[in-house]
Order: sequence, then structure tokens, then C-alpha cells
Amino acid sequence: MVTNVGIDTAPWRDPDVPAEDRVADLVGRMTLEEKVAQLYGVWVGIDATAGEVAPHQHEMAAVPVEWEELIRSGLGQLTRPFGTAPVDPLLGAKGLAESQRQIMAAGRFGIPALVHEECLTGLAAWTATVFPSPLCWAASFDPDLVERMGALIGTGMRRLGVHQGLAPVLDVARDLRWGRVEETMGEDPHLVGTIGSAYVRGLGSSGIVATLKHFVGYSASRAGRNLAPVSAGPREIADVFLPPFEMALRAGARSVMNSYTDIDGVPAAGDPALLTSLLRETYGFTGTVVADYFSIAFLQTLHGVAASPAEAAARALEAGIDVELPTVSCYGRPLVEAVRSGAVDEGLVNRALRRVLLQKCELGLLDPDWSPDSAAVLDGEVDLDSAESRALAGELARRSVVLLANDGTLPLRPGLRLAVVGPRADTAQAMLGCYSFPMHVGVHHPDVPVGVDIPTLADALRAAPEAYDVVVAEGCPVLGGDDEGIAAAARAAADADVCVAVLGDQAGLFGNGTSGEGCDAVDLRLPGRQEELLEALLATGTPVVLVLLVGRPYELSRQVDRLAAVVCGFFPGEEGGPAVADVLSGRVAPSGRLPVSFPRAESSQPGTYLAAPLGRRTDVSTVDPTPLFPFGHGLGYGSATWAGVRAVGGSQWDTGGTSELEVELRNDTDREVTEVVQVYLHDPAAEVVRPVQALLAARRVDLAARSAATVRFTLHADLTSFTGRDGARIVEPGEVELRVGASSADVREALRFTLTGPRRTVGFERRLHPESVVRHRPADGSRASEDGA
Repeated sequence: MVTNVGIDTAPWRDPDVPAEDRVADLVGRMTLEEKVAQLYGVWVGIDATAGEVAPHQHEMAAVPVEWEELIRSGLGQLTRPFGTAPVDPLLGAKGLAESQRQIMAAGRFGIPALVHEECLTGLAAWTATVFPSPLCWAASFDPDLVERMGALIGTGMRRLGVHQGLAPVLDVARDLRWGRVEETMGEDPHLVGTIGSAYVRGLGSSGIVATLKHFVGYSASRAGRNLAPVSAGPREIADVFLPPFEMALRAGARSVMNSYTDIDGVPAAGDPALLTSLLRETYGFTGTVVADYFSIAFLQTLHGVAASPAEAAARALEAGIDVELPTVSCYGRPLVEAVRSGAVDEGLVNRALRRVLLQKCELGLLDPDWSPDSAAVLDGEVDLDSAESRALAGELARRSVVLLANDGTLPLRPGLRLAVVGPRADTAQAMLGCYSFPMHVGVHHPDVPVGVDIPTLADALRAAPEAYDVVVAEGCPVLGGDDEGIAAAARAAADADVCVAVLGDQAGLFGNGTSGEGCDAVDLRLPGRQEELLEALLATGTPVVLVLLVGRPYELSRQVDRLAAVVCGFFPGEEGGPAVADVLSGRVAPSGRLPVSFPRAESSQPGTYLAAPLGRRTDVSTVDPTPLFPFGHGLGYGSATWAGVRAVGGSQWDTGGTSELEVELRNDTDREVTEVVQVYLHDPAAEVVRPVQALLAARRVDLAARSAATVRFTLHADLTSFTGRDGARIVEPGEVELRVGASSADVREALRFTLTGPRRTVGFERRLHPESVVRHRPADGSRASEDGA
């Protein structure tokens, strides 16, 4: 029988003892009930009526157990104390501290709970800054800025007493009809991994445990349907879906969340080959694997691979899931009884427990001087939407706006009469994705103020120093509407110098929107009557500038040649309205690039630019998958002059070494311009079918007026690796081509290299990040400067 004797002076309490030894000592002192209690979270406030923020929440919201009973043996995690309902942050921090005191007092060991929150567009809490969506992060092609954002978000979380953030989403978009495209960082694994790793580093620098999701293949669901089966082969998994996770793990991520889906009939939540053999043994991951919400119970209720909660617990625990989230269902009494009966080996419980306690130890939660009072409680103040946060949100929003087309109408001249029309023109919701607090939680509490100031695009244009004469008309909602509304909008456009048509998505969850989790699209036409509205505006003869505020690309082929300009902002956050207005007016030059392709006419195909030759346009199919606007595309109000692209050191490239190339850029204009130099690999003859091209490296270069710059890339041959016929990842000798340009379809130079040397097998240790250095040469002749990455 375990007693309290010696607990206060036990080795596990001593910060000077190695963490592994502290955890081993503590595990040896715990009862089975105390062990299992560390392996689940509790979601206080969950019910079946307040609005769903997780799939099947109404079914999983069981009759709550008394709080005192829940914490009697301790508690592993607390789920979303700030992100379940609107709560004043300071009161929430004080309430969290009190909950932690109760948890510590109830258990024999006084171990606090680890606290997690969502943080996909900033901390999902009332009054917290709503940053741009992940598609915007990727569109900026600016990992340094994303890292700064992550650090700022993490700092706010730590001040409240939060330890873990459920982000970033590293799913690579494969079918643009999928509702969760807005949560991704696009359709290219290198870009997703680069930007996602930057966010992980930012959160980690603030002491927050970043959680990578969803491991793995979630975005390849059939027909773009949420939580549908995945039909992806091992090569697609290895070469498309896994690299972003590998990159982010190398960046220091300390937690991974499983995917909901099954791959070829095996649910990720019950797959030891995925969560143990690959993640632990091959990748060497030592952090925690946490269950996506209710996914352990789903092994029984949705997948049908377990006959009971106890069997679901056994399968998940054996596979490698350490923590059941969001609340206790299978890892509580069913797991205890299964261990007592001998159906589950207690060694599996101990394995998960060691990982959980080691993480708590690393966070300081096992130290005797740990206090439940967070910095917010101690200081007596919280500002989750500081001037610094808003400024950074605005900077990222401005750098992510993509100009897709322009006949010269943009930038808008001062003093113009503007008809600002469309369902997204004058609503703050147009700026927000489905995991922002106002759209995720706030919509279920309509009587509570939004909590942060979110100017609309119409607001921003009214306030613009260019003194525009602004008339606003909705035209139609995102879904629905009537003929009179469309006619009124057309009359407003006819009386204007320029019509700014602001169309797009309503973010929501599980059918309560046109984009977001559970809001999948049948096709890629603009939702509702918005295309009809756009046609009515074009018929007036007034130049129409289309502004898209969307969670996915849409098909614009029928209108694009008649539009004066097309601007895209992927849910740009609370400062998105002013950011888009800055671009329209010309105060800021557009500099974002597409992280996802825009489809052509009648296209609802799931393909992305990462297509093999037979996935491109051919003479044997009537379907042309060529995009309208390709991956990497984006215009500015001026353009850089490409003065040369050259290989440094010749065209021979050792299969175990590096190659270098340089790009010379000039800005011959009188205003700053931006170029995103993109390097794509083309492998003309590989042992398996390869994409025609795939991104290897990219570097954003901001050029001051009349300045120049040299970009040098150093590329290791590991970046050319792919999964060969035998299932191993290889670097293959032979001819390759590096296509250097301004987008995947705008290649300025193709450099041929010969990979020489042995066929190499590479693994997790391979070089995943290219190196790049930009040497700026100012126009005034002052000393050149270098910027490395």
C-alpha cells in the first residue's frame, strides 16, 4: 500500500535530480487509479446545447461527473478553460488558479494539471488578438514573421497559465473542396513544413508545448469530405504528408495529435505502426501523443474497430496515444477495469504515464515551488490584444494579401466614388476563420460583445486618407438572398467610378458556414448567389475590383477576363480590413503569393500543382486541370528585374553534397517591390513517377526603390530525395533540373545538374531545410548588408 510518508522529500520532488529519475521514482509510488488519472483531460463546461466546437460533441457530452470525484486521484489535463465560453481573461486566470489548487489538494502528490488551448489564429480566448489564418502565414512566405507571431501568442498563453497549444495544422491540402483548407498552409509540403516549423519555434521560445496535427493524411479524405476515409498509398504518405511533420519535429515540437481518419482501413488513433514504430522508433520522438477530441471513443462509435470503451482504450494505448482528450471517456474507469482484469498490460499505462510526467517535469509542474498563480494573476492585469499584437497582426495581414490580376485599375486613385458591395464588404466576420474565437465560440453567445475591434473593409475604405466617396450595398448574403438585393447593388455600382466587390466565405463549424471544419464544398463555384451578383456588377460597365475573403480558392474563369483586378485575402484577421484597404489604395504594395492554386472553369478536381505528367493536361482526357492562377503566383504594383540566374561551382552535384545557385534582382522603380524567388525540382527520369515539379526552396526579398540584391541558395542533395520502389527514401544519381522563377508557372531559368555518386538511402536525419542568404545593395551606394536564413 502506497502511503504519504516521504513524499515531500522524495527524489521526484527534487529539481536537481535528472528528470527521468524523478519520473521513475514518482511512477513507482502511484496506484493504478492515480496513474490512469494522469492520462486524460477534463472539459469543464462541455454540454450538448451550447454549440458544437468538436465533431459529435452532442453525442459525447455525457452526464458530468462531480468535480471532486474527477480530481480525487489527480488529473492529467484541463481542456480549454478560456476557449469554451467567453470569460474575462483575468477572472479566467484566477478561476484556473483556483482549479489547480483544488486538483493539487485532492491528489496525494499535489500534481497540477497541464492546461491546453487552441491557438490556430492566436489564442482562442475572448478579447485575444485574432491573427491571420494559416493560409495567410503561407501566403506571406515569411517564416521569420510567423515565428515572431508564434512567440507573441505563446507569451500571452503563458501569462494566463496555459502550457500547451493545439497548433499548427500541418496537413497538406489535396482537395480544395475540403472545408479545413483554411486551416492549412497550402498544397506544398516544403512550404507547409517551413512555415509550420517557424510557428513551432515561436511557441516553443515562449515555453508553450506546440502540438502538431493531424498525424497523418487527414487532408486526403475522399471527395474532400471531412473525417472521411483516406485512400493514400505509402509513397504519397511518405513524400507529401510526412515531411512537414518531420520538419516541425526537428524544430522542437513536443506533442503530436492523431488524425481522425483511417488510411486503408486502419484508424490513425489505433495504429501502432504510425504512432509508435514511425513516430517513436524511426523519428525518435519523445514527447506526448494526445488524442484528437473524442477520437479514442470514435474507434468504437465511428470506425467500428472496438466493441467497447475498454477495447477502444486498449487499442489507442497500445498504438501510442498517451492522453485522452478532451474529456475522460475511455481512459478512465474502463481502462482501470481492463488493466485489473488482465485485458490490458499495466506496462502500457506506465509507458504513457512516463511521457506525460516527463513533460510535466520539463514544464516545472513537479517542482515543489510551482505556483498555480500565473503572471496575470500576480500582476492583476491582462491585455491579450496589445498594440504590439495588433501591429504584428496587421503586418502579417498586409504581407499576405495576394494580387492575382490587375489591368491598371489598382491602386485606386484618391477621391474616387466607390461602390463597396457584397456579403463580405461590411462585416467583421469576413476577416475570421473557423478557429478564431469569435467564429468558434463567440457565435454561440450572440449577446456577448466580440471582444476585439475588427474593422470591416468598408470601414477601412471610409477612413482611408485618400478620401474615397464610399457607398455600401450587400447585394446578397453568402448564402441566399433575393433579386432586389442584387439589383440594388448593381445600381450602386452603376453610379460609381469603381465597384469593389467583396465576396467570399462565411467560416463556421459542421455545416454552419461555407468554409471550416465540417463545411465541405460540392464544387468550387462561389457559394450561394455570389457569382450571380458578380455578373450583375460586371454588366453595369463600371470597372469591378474583386476582393476575395475566403478559406479556399474558387473558380473564377467565367469572370476573370472582365474584372479590373482580383485581390485575395485568406481570412486575414482582425487587422485584415485595414490591410486590404492599404493594398487597394496603394499605400502598401501587394506582396503575397498563392499557397494554393486557383482552379479553371468547371473544375472540381482534387488535384494540386504537385501532379505527375499524367495529372497534367493531356490529349486523352477532356478535363483540363491547369490552374487559372498557379501555386506561387502573385503580382505587385511594380516588379523586380531578374538580372541573372546561375549555378555556382558548376553543374556537378554530389549525391551526398550541396549545390549552390545565385539570383540577381534589381528594383528599377521608385517604390519598394517584393519578389519571392522560388526554386522547383524537376526530375526527368526517376525510378518511380514523380511530380513534374516540386518546391525545394523559396526566399522572400523586399527591395527598396532603386536597389539590388543577390540571393544565394545552398541546396543539399537530400532535398531531392523521394520514396523509391523498395519503399526506402533515396537520393538517386542522374540528371535533374532546378527551375527558378516567380511562381510554379513563371520559370525564369532552368538549370541542369547531374547528381553524381552512389544511390543513397536517407531517413529522418536528412537535410530538410535549404539555406539562403540575401545580400542587399542599396541605391545610395552605402555598405551592402546580408540576411541569412
